[in-house]
Amino acid sequence: MRRITFALMSTLAALVLLLSYRTSSGDGGMTAATVVSPARIVAQAPMITASTGPDPLSTPSGTNHPVNRTSVAPRTTPSSTTRSARPRSAPSSSSAPRTSTAPTTPTTAAPVTVQGSTEMTQYGAVQVQVTIAGHTITDVTALAYPNGGGRDQEINSYAVPDLQNQVLKAQSAQVQGVSGATYTTQGFLASVQSALDAAGFHA
Repeated sequence: MRRITFALMSTLAALVLLLSYRTSSGDGGMTAATVVSPARIVAQAPMITASTGPDPLSTPSGTNHPVNRTSVAPRTTPSSTTRSARPRSAPSSSSAPRTSTAPTTPTTAAPVTVQGSTEMTQYGAVQVQVTIAGHTITDVTALAYPNGGGRDQEINSYAVPDLQNQVLKAQSAQVQGVSGATYTTQGFLASVQSALDAAGFHA
């Protein structure tokens, strides 16, 4: 019984060590960001279908083109001394009232705003919000990033805008990143990728 208990405790300890092990990447074996909260969609507009409006030649069902019947003079019977007027031909099919359905354009994808996962780095949390319209990333906003100390503020004052521009230009989280701001870069891009995954976005 003691052997079984010892074996179970050893296995449990090994699992705890494996789960608590933090992967390393980047320069000098830096610790990767850890997910604190998952990505989620925060706003999505309804699908939009554009229409060019009703056909100007169409008329409501069961009605004819409006005619001011009171202004039409009654036809007189021709006298014997005048030749009868030649009968008018029937109106062509092109002048008959037509009904048609208003043409519509294809449905366009509505913009969606997604908050990426909150990634905990060695210096603090990083979270990004991404707005996507159709197949285009239209906006990238940093909701949280390390800015507690003077050094953090100095680095991220240029790193965050640079990362935003890189993602918008590449339309992807697969970008070069910012040298000297590796922790912020890791958290930022991981949060962006989680937002793109939540929205089902593929470049």
